[in-house]
Amino acid sequence: SSSSSFSLQLHSRASVRGNEHQDYKSLTLARLDRDSARVKSLMARLDLATNNITKADLKPVITTMYTTEQQEIEAPLISGTTQGSGEYFTRVGIGNPAREVYMVLDTGSDVNWLQCAPCADCYHQTEPIFEPSSSSSYSPLSCDTPQCKALEVSECRNATCLYEVSYGDGSYTVGDLATETLTIGSASVDNVAVGCGHSNQGLFVGAAGLLGLGGGLLALPSQLNTSSFSYCLVDRDSDSVSTVEFGSDISPDAVVAPLLRNHQLDTFYYLRLTGISVGGEMLQIPSSSFEVDESGGGGIIIDSGTAVTRLQTGIYNSLRDAFVKGTTDLEKAAGVAMFDTCYNLAAKTTIEVPTVAFHFPGGNMLALPAKNYMIPVDSVGTFCLAFAPTASSLAIIGNVQQQGTRVGFDLANSLIGFSTNKC
Repeated sequence: SSSSSFSLQLHSRASVRGNEHQDYKSLTLARLDRDSARVKSLMARLDLATNNITKADLKPVITTMYTTEQQEIEAPLISGTTQGSGEYFTRVGIGNPAREVYMVLDTGSDVNWLQCAPCADCYHQTEPIFEPSSSSSYSPLSCDTPQCKALEVSECRNATCLYEVSYGDGSYTVGDLATETLTIGSASVDNVAVGCGHSNQGLFVGAAGLLGLGGGLLALPSQLNTSSFSYCLVDRDSDSVSTVEFGSDISPDAVVAPLLRNHQLDTFYYLRLTGISVGGEMLQIPSSSFEVDESGGGGIIIDSGTAVTRLQTGIYNSLRDAFVKGTTDLEKAAGVAMFDTCYNLAAKTTIEVPTVAFHFPGGNMLALPAKNYMIPVDSVGTFCLAFAPTASSLAIIGNVQQQGTRVGFDLANSLIGFSTNKC
């Protein structure tokens, strides 16, 4: 592509933070707990957007503000497990001279931010807290700037723009909106809008802040002026590394789906899903099940920060029933947290389960590897079907279902591509 290409490494939370739990089951329960908080925060955000006018509706479209030199950018992805559901982390350089920090990556939010000195209230992070005064490229934004106007919640103090982002699970960040130089891999990008948070609270533990990969003006793809990006999420229990690439094309052999936008909320990436099959049989669900309605409700989004795919209760029930029908030979086990369909596989070396597949327009189909939906929840052989019901109208494809698949976003042509084993 003509756009520049940058790449970042992604690391799993486990590989950055080490094991914080005495056994795998308590680790699973902590993850699922965080996941419920995460989903609640996304739902709350959508409710807010669909029930009242936010500033996002009134936002001018700015195309000329942030042109990076059109060359290619690449940086390294690590798996990270907390809010922002910080399940995946990356390292970037901030400021001039560049200071390396861990940041959570999140497709479900737009504002990039990091903890800044002086701290009114900061949580513990791995590296020293960023000192804006020691960076020559730090520049606070005034209130009349397009970046400030793009914030959903902002106010003015001494003519500087203050931002506030709260994530619905009790996590939040408040501080000054500024522009700063970001070093991604070997490329440095000037004038990226970044929140300098002086009061931050939440479960981001370890990371210095968050990079938003959402669809809004303040998010990283828009700030880097890139028309495409992709990521591959490594297995959450592994120490291996994958990447987020900006300016990379969707691979020609990818399974593609239309990328849709919700006019009420430009952050989320919706996709057109026509159906789901289990064991080769389409579920009998209305074809309109995954469509966004007039008010901005409904639809299905893909999200890097949600772990477990959420489906409306009726759809979940028919998926589960079809799955259970195909696993009559397996020993059932008690449910765990949000999972109601679990099995005791301790005595088994190999098992066969029905294939679960997502279907997109034009006959495109993404068959999920079994390890992306039959997942271990403890270390004694209990595995559960990793889908969950939701009472909300919004469905979410989560990261358990995306692991090991490169997910590409072609923003120029409104397509999402899935390439299995392209990490």
